[in-house]
Amino acid sequence: MALLEVEDLEVYYDSEDGPVKAVDGVSFQIEAGETVGIVGESGCGKSTLAKALIGILPKNGYINGGKILFKGEDLTDMPEKRRRALRWDEISLIAQSAMNALDPVYTIREQILEAIDAHYPKMGRSEAQDIIDESFDLVGLDRDRQTDYPHQFSGGMRQRAMIAMSLVLEPSLILADEPTTALDVIMQDQILKRINGIQQESDTAMMVITHDVAVVAETCDRVVVMYAGELAEEGPSEFIFGEPYHPYTLGLKSAFPDIRRSEQDLVSIGGHPPDLSNPPSGCRFAERCPLATEVCREESPPAVEHGELRSFCHHTDRIDAELRSVASKARTWQNDASMEATDD
Repeated sequence: MALLEVEDLEVYYDSEDGPVKAVDGVSFQIEAGETVGIVGESGCGKSTLAKALIGILPKNGYINGGKILFKGEDLTDMPEKRRRALRWDEISLIAQSAMNALDPVYTIREQILEAIDAHYPKMGRSEAQDIIDESFDLVGLDRDRQTDYPHQFSGGMRQRAMIAMSLVLEPSLILADEPTTALDVIMQDQILKRINGIQQESDTAMMVITHDVAVVAETCDRVVVMYAGELAEEGPSEFIFGEPYHPYTLGLKSAFPDIRRSEQDLVSIGGHPPDLSNPPSGCRFAERCPLATEVCREESPPAVEHGELRSFCHHTDRIDAELRSVASKARTWQNDASMEATDD
């Protein structure tokens, strides 16, 4: 049994225009000790997925269907008291915006201590202080700064404080939403390596949500690619970044510049994602896809397996012959450069 099993999850937001389908039928698993990356454009549902897993959706957000099984327990059908007991002790979150996540009227030490006290009220102050000291050492923060308030920290320091807080109780699963955004590359590398070390020691799993393809390629065992609330492709990192079979994944991969190829075009995928309050029929990537045909616009794509990859596309059989060799060319992804063929 996997540590986390997400089955056909639907997460919607109420709006004036009706329900916004932010996560729509997403399924994947995370094993104990595994690191899984969730990638995709802004608005694809990555952060909503994390909030649904830990149970902190905003008031207008709700789980419309599906299951979230954590160690066999369904988080979608769990009393709030039990869910609070799991939160931070078993499942912790590295929030995307550290300044908004930290309470401005309490010191960093007080906030970390609160998390410890909530789950281990009988722990002595000396032992708790040792844990806080170790967490500060882990992320490269001076122990003397524990009694500072969030506004006294720089953006990078606040982010490191959030990472320290998420690791303090050694949870089974860490949800890391853009965990290293505010960090310089040296500190980013140090923290990611240390987190990986802790994972190996304690069998902690991590779900990394990020726009940074390099972070995912370096740290993740598997990758889930999302587009417009749906799963586009999923599989081991070496295949996702090696030979993916979904046009969108190829577009993302091509948009990441290669420093070894100075003559490479700067690639961007033309167009924009669909309105999730009224998503189109068929494949949601169809209007931006160079391989799109009528069947793409009319029918939802099936899951097609290529070895260990699971790709949701009608035309995976055309990737090698028609798209892979030209994916690094900017013109391939412009709306006027469709490679549309018949559906015969």
